[in-house]
Amino acid sequence: ARDDGATLDDLTRLDTMVTVVDAANFLAELGTGDELAERGLAPFEDDERTVSDLLIDQVEFADVIVLNKLDLVDGTSAERLRGILARLNPGARLVETVRGQVRASDVLGTGLFDVEQAQQAPGWVRELNGDHVPETEEYGISSTLFRADRPFHPDRLWKLITERFDSGEFGTVLRSKGFFTLAGRPGVTGLWSQAGSVARFEPAGVIEAGTAEQRAQELVFIGTELAAPALHSALEDCLLDGEWTGGEDPFPVWDVPEAHEACAHEQHGSGLPV
Repeated sequence: ARDDGATLDDLTRLDTMVTVVDAANFLAELGTGDELAERGLAPFEDDERTVSDLLIDQVEFADVIVLNKLDLVDGTSAERLRGILARLNPGARLVETVRGQVRASDVLGTGLFDVEQAQQAPGWVRELNGDHVPETEEYGISSTLFRADRPFHPDRLWKLITERFDSGEFGTVLRSKGFFTLAGRPGVTGLWSQAGSVARFEPAGVIEAGTAEQRAQELVFIGTELAAPALHSALEDCLLDGEWTGGEDPFPVWDVPEAHEACAHEQHGSGLPV
């Protein structure tokens, strides 16, 4: 803030979120998994994000995507990349260029930024909301939504992710995101977020006792040459059969105090020992 109390918000407005995509290197960088800190790109200490995380975030929340260096790729590669970007962020305006030459009016004074629309812009969010983006069949770019009411068996799901996802068995999954639950972790919904070669599984929230029933699994997969039926079948095989009686859980520990309290409250209310 200035001496007179004025802040940046008082003097400026956010007009357009612009992301520049390197047509020649975008997909290669998406698959590296390098951490930002390794590249000297981390904006703050202890930033654990990867290059893949940053690339996807910037594409998904852009109002305008400038697709640059198109002179360095062939026509088929360019068209395929257009389809991938449209799948990741269907609402973004695409500006194509060589050597960064763009008209100022394409990126300035557009008035496109809207925080509520930005939150709904990513392709995976639209899929969850029932706004399916038609497949780009010619280039094999598609998405699929998996829903289920039972929790996943953690060990079976972990083996699927670590042993089969990168094998090409289900095509190339460029992006997957959504919400999931694991048997043995009552009261907690997890956030599944995968970008390129990097996947994260973190707690997203606590399921309060007495709340409306929610689907246990809602996951969107975006990629090329996706074998959706095979992927759905493999995920269904990871769902819990019957009651959870314990077993291996290789997923990272979720330390969610609110979940512990909710679980203890439910046990107390049912007359079980806490």
